[in-house]
Amino acid sequence: MPDPACLITPERGALAWRMAAPEGAAPVEWRIWDGLTDYDVAVAAMETRVDAIAANEAAECVWLMEHPALYTAGTSAKDGDLVDPRFPVFRTGRGGQYTYHGPGQRVGYVMLDLKRRRPDVRAYVCALEAWIIGALDAFNLRGERREDRVGVWVKRPDKGEAFEDKIAALGIRVRRWVTFHGVSLNVEPDLSHFSGIVPCGISEQRFGVTSLVDMGLPVTMPEVDSVLRREFETVFGRTIPAP
Repeated sequence: MPDPACLITPERGALAWRMAAPEGAAPVEWRIWDGLTDYDVAVAAMETRVDAIAANEAAECVWLMEHPALYTAGTSAKDGDLVDPRFPVFRTGRGGQYTYHGPGQRVGYVMLDLKRRRPDVRAYVCALEAWIIGALDAFNLRGERREDRVGVWVKRPDKGEAFEDKIAALGIRVRRWVTFHGVSLNVEPDLSHFSGIVPCGISEQRFGVTSLVDMGLPVTMPEVDSVLRREFETVFGRTIPAP
């Protein structure tokens, strides 16, 4: 079925629905990490879990967490896009360029076995976008895809004609058809922290960064988590609390 929340790229909306879990599949384990999680700790845990999923020794899972303030550099990152390394910088194997993580941003690490679903990375990225677009729609905020820019964007006519801000970033890696890394949704981070980088390599003045609170939606992280879980199930299938 097409993605009704995004009419800009309907073909990508249609691709998203190919990621549904097959009939009778085990539910995805859902875990919310407390406090701020060090980035290297999260990456090491992901690496271990991905290997276990690929070996059919562990269930698919989603981990929601927050990190201390830091920058990550994806495989396409350019040195010149690190404007002010005021926070620790981590080189990572995910796709994409520089991005920021920090308190007030919900990071979702998604570890799914695409062999069990559909071995199609493009469809998987579209499904991640559909998940976030659906969550934003629950807060009456219209998120949109763009053909030339990965992530989820909101129009900002209050800033000027054709101005848009990114509210959620995507960066993934796939090993043996198991996904890791994932998405980051800006709930209430310090947006000034993004000025230390050229986020995702996009430097045009009319493209900025925003958050739910910046858009006038004073939501709490637990409220966001609840909506994220519900909308994830709409796109990817059932979840259960992690043991």
